[in-house]
Amino acid sequence: MAFPWDDSRRAFADAAAWFVRTTARVGDRWLGPGLGEWDVRALVGHTSRSLLTVEAYLARPADTAEIPSAADYFGATRAMAADPAVAARGRAAGVALGEDPAAAVAEIAARVVPLVDGQDGGTLLTTIAGGMRLEDYLPTRTFELAVHTSDLARALGAPLDVPATAAAQALRLVTELAVREGRAGPLLLAATGRPGLPSGYSVL
Repeated sequence: MAFPWDDSRRAFADAAAWFVRTTARVGDRWLGPGLGEWDVRALVGHTSRSLLTVEAYLARPADTAEIPSAADYFGATRAMAADPAVAARGRAAGVALGEDPAAAVAEIAARVVPLVDGQDGGTLLTTIAGGMRLEDYLPTRTFELAVHTSDLARALGAPLDVPATAAAQALRLVTELAVREGRAGPLLLAATGRPGLPSGYSVL
């Protein structure tokens, strides 16, 4: 499923701004529970990588697009995402945010969003899964920002007010992944008020 470049840029920017706003609400709760084994600082650190990887990968041009879509990226990185090293990287990223994590997140977003705005969607970059076009990689970052900022908002008791642009793109990607994996039925039922999703259900 292709996403129009202008829509993707806007969704990414809106998701980044929501992440910055939500992080600003943390206050003194950085050591509070975040997600799973992560405290809030580690969750914010992991989420900040959704911005930082765009910057890092743009500095590594690719010759060809080996991964043709956002959904294919998640398929290609499924095993990597389950690696315990992901949790360790989240903690390390949280530490790297320094003494004022909220200010660090705001600075990262202020640097990366304009960087993306100055790119062409066809720009080739090297991701952890292989070469991709930016227009195909960026929706995966918007998805991560939308999901993990939702995790953060829930941890803080803040509203789950995902920006409409980011929510629309993330949900389109969820739909594509659910259909690809043969898991659309339970999702349809849960989304229409039937009994909840099976334990452990995920499209990832």
